[in-house]
Amino acid sequence: MPNFALTNSQSRMTQLKYRINALLSELRQGIYEKETETALALLAALAGENILLLGPPGVAKSMVARRLKCAFSHARSFEYLMSRFSTPDELFGPVSIARLKEADRYERATEGYLPKADVVFLDEIWKAGPAIQNTLLTVMNEKLFRNGDREEHLPLKLLVAASNELPAKGEGLEALWDRFAIRLICKNIESEDVFRQMLTDTATESAAEAEAPGAITPEEYARWQAAAREVKLSTALLEAITRVRQALTDVTIEGSDLVRTVYVSDRRWKHIAALLRTSALVQGRDEAGPEDLMPLLHCLWNEPEERPAVRRLVIEAVVAPVAQKAQRLADEVKTELRAKLAAEALREAAISNDHSDDGLAVVGRFYYQIDNHGTGHTYIFITDYKRLPQGGPTTGGRPAAPARGVIYTDPKNPQSRLVRLYTPQAGSSRLSHLAESVTLARDLHGHIYINGVRYSLRREGAATLNPSTGKLQDPTTSPDTSTTARNRRPDYEALLEQLCDEAEGLGRLVNDNLFASAEDRREVAERLQAVYQLIARIRADVTKLIYGD
Repeated sequence: MPNFALTNSQSRMTQLKYRINALLSELRQGIYEKETETALALLAALAGENILLLGPPGVAKSMVARRLKCAFSHARSFEYLMSRFSTPDELFGPVSIARLKEADRYERATEGYLPKADVVFLDEIWKAGPAIQNTLLTVMNEKLFRNGDREEHLPLKLLVAASNELPAKGEGLEALWDRFAIRLICKNIESEDVFRQMLTDTATESAAEAEAPGAITPEEYARWQAAAREVKLSTALLEAITRVRQALTDVTIEGSDLVRTVYVSDRRWKHIAALLRTSALVQGRDEAGPEDLMPLLHCLWNEPEERPAVRRLVIEAVVAPVAQKAQRLADEVKTELRAKLAAEALREAAISNDHSDDGLAVVGRFYYQIDNHGTGHTYIFITDYKRLPQGGPTTGGRPAAPARGVIYTDPKNPQSRLVRLYTPQAGSSRLSHLAESVTLARDLHGHIYINGVRYSLRREGAATLNPSTGKLQDPTTSPDTSTTARNRRPDYEALLEQLCDEAEGLGRLVNDNLFASAEDRREVAERLQAVYQLIARIRADVTKLIYGD
């Protein structure tokens, strides 16, 4: 029986996306090259967050704020240009003389001022004095205003602040700066065609400030906010956030060797989570995923020079789930391909009558186990062992001059260590931070020399540990034959098709994301192109694995 409740819920969520998309189209009428600012300001309003627009005068910062008032039915707005002489009365209302005379109570007459507004625009925000700043902290974070001896819950949906400069350091503005979940840099119109369109537009600004068709009612706003709180954060999203958060402790600034930590408070992360939940809800999903991370591009930087590094980290985190899955599959196929080459090398060794390792136990199809090294869980690829320099009659069976090698922890089985000859693959950057450089050689009697120290290799009939599973392997059981290996081989073609589907699905979700700019979409597409190239290389290795060269 179909789940009609789920179907109806999904239908409502899809309708919500169309509704918000249509509303954004209305809000953008007559405002040029401010699509991202308008979209993110609406997202901030729906999530009950605050947004800062940073840029020179005359780039439509105030127009964005005024348009957001049009998004809400019967909304009231409040605008104020800050100066160092501004007083709390000018923002929060004058002291009520009547209340002071009648009841001896110090209260403000707030009608027509910030405490009664749905959308607030504060220009030159950093010029506000300490008395205003301290009150704004509670207004912005808790939506509360203390009026006399009582607290008022504010109808505030969105506070938009503007400035042409960053907050000055050492003046106690850090807490106020931290309250802005989204920080956008606004620029002049860049496209010449759009600039000419702006010049020829004769519509007045006031004509575009009427309530938009499909404006959000107070009941809808409350219902959507409650629904957003029920949206789950997926495991993939949480892993992506962890990836970004850890990377922010070691950020390289482009164009210099400067490395810094980009500080993001726990409070900001909490507000960012609200943005991500709202983003998912608006776009028809009951679970937020990596595709909802796009607003983070504008949430995490503190200095303008940090923005490129933050952008790179976020874009990488968006694509990371599918990119990492592709890399794991590539490693798995490479491992099996090496196993095949190892088996072929064994056959070649038998043909050449090289019996120097007769009686050695083959572990996990393509390893020899090294006795008494470390914890006893050390292995060497058979093909690498075959290639080690060895002594002969002229050296009395002693090893020849050693070769370079590495020892590293097996990424798939941390309790095991692998010994490799030094090759581009074994010495790759992916393992360089884990690998230990050593010298390697062997003799004619089944010994390996690591840094000149002789170790025996496990002989047939002795219990061995399978490096792939970490479990004891029955010494009476022969290694997997090629036929058995083929029967156990995963359906790589099906896995590759699934990977392609996931990459294409992620690309569609980002392309359809209401809060992603054209630049965001282009950069994600470039990252996904790298994934498609990796998938093509995996297909080539799968072909070699199944059909040979």
